[in-house]
Amino acid sequence: MIESRLQELGFSLPTPSPALANYVPFLKIGSFVFISGQIPAWNGRVEYIGAIGNGFSIEEGQTAARLCALNILAQLKEACGGDWNQVVRCIRLGGFVHSTDDFKDQAAIMNGASDLMVAVFGEKGRHIRTAVGVNALPLGVAVEIDAIFEVVK
Repeated sequence: MIESRLQELGFSLPTPSPALANYVPFLKIGSFVFISGQIPAWNGRVEYIGAIGNGFSIEEGQTAARLCALNILAQLKEACGGDWNQVVRCIRLGGFVHSTDDFKDQAAIMNGASDLMVAVFGEKGRHIRTAVGVNALPLGVAVEIDAIFEVVK
């Protein structure tokens, strides 16, 4: 069970965040769940505001990415009506890292989210991904991550 695995890892899920603008947090279409970009927030409190390479270390960036991943999982749980057995696999994570121009380790930051998916789902958590450096993100956060999952139709 995913909840017990999260607990073993020392994590719990936040309350799924509502959309902050004119979009939906997720769409379930056929055998896929598309999850909108999730930011490092815990139950409505935005954390990790600023740029990686200027005030945040790689380790702090990984923690921010892991918090994004926990929000992704909260949205996924909502999309599946709380039934984790519907999840077939994590297909893709798309990561945006608010970083300084000279910072080149965006992939290392994304490992915070990728490692969590594999720790939670095992082989079903292995995915493709992108890790892109950007000069700004909504609300000034350090990381934003979107996701695609395959689910039972």
